[in-house]
Amino acid sequence: MQDFNGQLAFITGGASGAGLGQALVFGRAGAKVVIADLRADAIETALGQLRAEGITAHGIVLDITDREAYARAADEVEQVFGAAPTMLFNTAGVNSFGPVEKTTYADFDWLIGVNLGGVINGMVTFVPRMIASGKPGHIVTTSSLGGLSGSALAAPYSAAKAAVINLMEGYAQGLAKHNIGVSVICPANIKSNIAEASKLRPAGLGPSGYREDEATIQSLHSIHRHGMEPVELAEWTKKGIEKGDLYIIPYPEAKEQIRAHFDRIVDAVLPIEADPEGAKARTDALMDWAQNGAKVFAKTAG
Repeated sequence: MQDFNGQLAFITGGASGAGLGQALVFGRAGAKVVIADLRADAIETALGQLRAEGITAHGIVLDITDREAYARAADEVEQVFGAAPTMLFNTAGVNSFGPVEKTTYADFDWLIGVNLGGVINGMVTFVPRMIASGKPGHIVTTSSLGGLSGSALAAPYSAAKAAVINLMEGYAQGLAKHNIGVSVICPANIKSNIAEASKLRPAGLGPSGYREDEATIQSLHSIHRHGMEPVELAEWTKKGIEKGDLYIIPYPEAKEQIRAHFDRIVDAVLPIEADPEGAKARTDALMDWAQNGAKVFAKTAG
């Protein structure tokens, strides 16, 4: 996608941080934007900022873990703008940190429910509508550098973000034939208020195994206050979309760490000399299935 003028963008977490940065950058490029967020007051503030720049913007209060609410939000977009979005930004996310061995069911439910489940809800809600519109489109999902490796202090968060990367790789393969591009952003720290995400945790969810207080929040703020500006990250995202990039990682300081991590994985794979006959038999079977058997599954859902 090269021209953003006249596009319609739906952005979760759009009232602040990375989401608001996206709304500003793509709105300035001529897109109409819908910002969806859990906080009504933040939406109103963000809409004032966007409209002051002449950006056509609409706000929707949305809990991205609520599938029925998501469907209503999609209907509202079509009622207001007369069309489905041509751009979907799965940006909303939460984090929480603590020893992996202290993680409770409730910690998993919240962190994976928002960071992975919320993305799934966005895709299942909007992808069929985007395809049905017949228009070219693009989907951008925010993962994290944390999704490229495990973490003893952010295990559920990293697991969800890893799943998001994998999921976008699958959608990128599946949506190419519909002229819908897919990108996944893997940022490090962003100048945002995600340090205070624990304040949005549902009260009735259950106990956490992590320490959550003003001291831990301020500790996280000390990282994020030095993070990339949301508008700068959105500018890199825009460039990535224009180039058709699947992965957008505008953090040069992470390159060697990522390389070392994946080198360890590659080095763990046996050399072909260890089992040449088995490798050939397995490869031939997979290639045959890819050419023939996979077609059966592609047709199962009419």
